[in-house]
This record gives sequence, structure tokens and C-alpha cells, in this order.
Amino acid sequence: MNDQLRLYLPRCEELGFYRRMLSDPATMAYNAPWFPPEGCIDFPEADWPDWHAQWIGREPIRFFAYLQRKSDGAFVGDVNYHYVPERDWWDIGILIHAPERGRGYGRLGLALLLERAFRTDGVSRVHNEFEPTRAAALRLHLDLGFREIARDAGLVQLLLTKEDFDAG
Repeated sequence: MNDQLRLYLPRCEELGFYRRMLSDPATMAYNAPWFPPEGCIDFPEADWPDWHAQWIGREPIRFFAYLQRKSDGAFVGDVNYHYVPERDWWDIGILIHAPERGRGYGRLGLALLLERAFRTDGVSRVHNEFEPTRAAALRLHLDLGFREIARDAGLVQLLLTKEDFDAG
């Protein structure tokens, strides 16, 4: 399906790339309203073992993977999901490292995440939310079959079921 990227489950000692993304103001600018002023999040190496144990190998409750470019093995971003029992859906996330943006990796990465969630891990429905001003992200989600279910608190709510994914 995807000849440019693959999902890569990082070992604990490979979380330095994730830390670099979380500390990069250009990559994390979208996050600034929640983590002022630049959106960056501290991720010290001492936290890596516990974080890794909570996120890696926990499917279908949680999933995290790097997006790895096949041509040279470089990491270009990450994707994740986690189960939200009170809503009976899985919240998803995708983050492309700022220097890698504009190359179609968001579309490819989201498609890989959906394939993994629905076809491999048996997830029934995924949800994402973000500001509607992020027009490219909104268009991407809608193009991949998500439907808008609400707009509240300045966020657009999007949902995709396994049935809709399979029909698309």
C-alpha cells in the first residue's frame, strides 16, 4: 500500500527522535495554546522507560510508531492511538517533523495508522479533534473518510468507523 513509509516500533533507546520533535518549536507550534509559549513538551531520558512500557506493545489499548522513510531509514514523524472508554473510541494522533512537512507524509502516515488500527489491531472507530483553522489537516481527514460529528470549544470533532474505512 505504501512504498515510501513504514511504521516502526521504536526501542526505548530510540526515543531521542521523539524528544527532538517534542522540543522543536516549528514542529510543536500547533500545541502552543496548551503548552505556551511554543508548544514544546519536555521529555527527559529518565522518563523514557516508563513511557515506552505504557505505549509500545499495548495494542489495541495503545499504539505508537515512528513513520520511517523506506529509502533511507530516516524517521519523519509519528502516529499513535489510545482507547477512550467513556466514548468507546480510539483517539488518534499524527505528528510530522517540521523539516519533513510538505512531502505528503501526513496522508501516507495517517493511512498507515488507519490500516494498522482497523485491519491489524481490530479497532472499531477512531476519533480526532483539532482547530478547524488547520485546513490541511481537516481536508486530509475528510479525504480519508472521516466525517465531522461536532464543532465545540473551538475544535472540530472527526470520526471514522471500521465499516466506513472498509467501504472506502
